[in-house]
Amino acid sequence: MSPLSSSLLNPRLSFSLKPLFLFSQSSFAPRKFQIPRQFVSAKRKTFSDLASEQSSATDNGGRSGRGGRSGALSPSPVVEEVQRIDVNPPKGTRDFPPEDMRLRTWLFNHFREVSRLFGFEEVDYPVLESEALFIRKAGEEIRDQLYCFEDRGNRRVALRPELTPSLARLVMQKGKSLSLPLKWFAIGQCWRYERMTRGRRREHYQWNMDILGLPEVTAEAELISSIVAFFKRIGMTESYVGFKVSSRKVLQEVLRCYSVPENLFGKVCIIIDKIEKIPIDEIKRELNATGLSEEAIEELLQVLSIKSLTKLEEILGGAGEAVADLKELFSLSEKFGYSEWIQFDASVVRGLAYYTGF
Repeated sequence: MSPLSSSLLNPRLSFSLKPLFLFSQSSFAPRKFQIPRQFVSAKRKTFSDLASEQSSATDNGGRSGRGGRSGALSPSPVVEEVQRIDVNPPKGTRDFPPEDMRLRTWLFNHFREVSRLFGFEEVDYPVLESEALFIRKAGEEIRDQLYCFEDRGNRRVALRPELTPSLARLVMQKGKSLSLPLKWFAIGQCWRYERMTRGRRREHYQWNMDILGLPEVTAEAELISSIVAFFKRIGMTESYVGFKVSSRKVLQEVLRCYSVPENLFGKVCIIIDKIEKIPIDEIKRELNATGLSEEAIEELLQVLSIKSLTKLEEILGGAGEAVADLKELFSLSEKFGYSEWIQFDASVVRGLAYYTGF
């Protein structure tokens, strides 16, 4: 091995390697090199012994007792057993090989084409957000469904489980610099740590279309029209897909009848959203814990079971804003040409705690 290669392998060895044969200036006959006695030992030395000798030699100025350089060797690196790596993606996630990526790209292209056709602009948000952003929107129980942790700056953060809170944060950040109405769309990767079911993974993609700053029902009518246009583009009909619609004003009018404070509306929405997930008795207990009376709870649950706009009008009357807005929406659905795609369902409360319309 050349001095250069030995130095590159281990710089600590470059000063202690010497040739075993030397040549005199007058003759090319080899002369034996006398090996110092301290290097000859019948006892087998361990790495720790060699390391101690080298340390001792260094303490003496790097010289042996006879004036020569130390010949102690550095310990060889310990080779650890390499653990086998699971080649499967983490549970709840998936790979996209070319054949799947082609299908995903085809689908996402339709998302973008429909969004732009209806005048929406594309945006995106950080994958990592403040944990408090999602707890503020969905309550403390959402923490059990988050991929959340504390970063090195002692900040509580989470992988986004959805896009809507990020949208609200960005709009508040921009403030008055934004010109309304806003029409934004996003296609984002999200994570939600929950029990997996058929077709539902812990990693998913979400297509958001949002209109802000337009109080009229026409915004909701346009959004539904854009989704119907998307399904038609990919070959789906109303026999395969349908939309259930309601209005937050339905709940507000019921709660107002029983003098329930407006600040409880968000909590009530979160509880009602669990109707298909937990027993009805548990729903009643949670509603009662917010301060609603037994009478108000029974009336609320009765209204939520209504599937007919005519029946709703009989209970709430035709003069209220809830019934008037819903009638206008169904009228616009006729003009947009998708009335057969939608139906009224008072139990729909998803998003009512943070959206302003239907």
